[in-house]
Amino acid sequence: MSTAQPVIRAERLTKTFGPVRALDGLDLEVAPGEVHGFLGPNGAGKSTTIRVVLGLIRASGGHVELFGGDPWRQAATLHERLAYVAGDVALWPGLTGGQCLDVLGATQGVLDETRRADLIDRFELDPTKRVRDYSKGNRQKVALIAALAADVELLVLDEPTSGLDPLMEQAFQEVVRTRREQGCSVLLSSHILGEVEALADRVSIIRRGKTVTTGTLAELRRHTRTHVHAVTVDEPAGLADAPGLTDWSSERLDGHIESRFSIDADHLDAVIGQLHHAQIHTLTVTPPSLDDLFLRTYDEEVPLHDVPGLEQPEEALR
Repeated sequence: MSTAQPVIRAERLTKTFGPVRALDGLDLEVAPGEVHGFLGPNGAGKSTTIRVVLGLIRASGGHVELFGGDPWRQAATLHERLAYVAGDVALWPGLTGGQCLDVLGATQGVLDETRRADLIDRFELDPTKRVRDYSKGNRQKVALIAALAADVELLVLDEPTSGLDPLMEQAFQEVVRTRREQGCSVLLSSHILGEVEALADRVSIIRRGKTVTTGTLAELRRHTRTHVHAVTVDEPAGLADAPGLTDWSSERLDGHIESRFSIDADHLDAVIGQLHHAQIHTLTVTPPSLDDLFLRTYDEEVPLHDVPGLEQPEEALR
């Protein structure tokens, strides 16, 4: 990771809403020029963290820096260097999309007019229609275009593609990659794990207001299992008892031995060697996806209300 000053740094961050402890010692660091995925189910504290980082609410404890400054005391100055997209966009119903872009553009750094025109075309937005006639997806497009067109150092995106169709999600990913190449940092909070996997340089997964793991996908994958499907000429000797191997199954098929199993990354080389001795016919090795990493973090000890995809009733935790 870069030795340059982090764009965002939060250490032992806490936030309480009355008796509810939304953040409980959370750590987060976003390096310059990286896309940082920020993951956790509803109620984990993602949006609360973002609001604290932006200075929209004050932390109850811990330490937080934005561009090396205090976001609570220096919000007005620091916000000139960033653009923010919330998951539930609220716009002015009587204004057109273009007028909303003008208003939002005036609050989000220096507007790049050429980039904005390109984004309007890429996201297929009609800027002459009034907001009251927009779908949720089109309202989201207005917020995204305003943020992505701004000449800023940091994009804070909280569920940014909510309401977008798959083609628009693809367009969003292409634009984020371009902004990263231009040196912009991105904090991306999303429930779409495939989106984070496609974009993020590093990922932080939080649980009940705490960071439980952080790192690159390659680093995180070392702590989970790879799925293997092998077809060999002979039965692999001792494969079922190999260290780190689980979910093993084997059957004879068309004169070959078909084996399926999961294996810890640290033991993968040894198992491939055993398969090689059994004369490999075909071999498919599938590294763990971000879904696998996320679900392993939220193992069977997690209560039902913390399972990804299930809503929590307490809105203050979002």
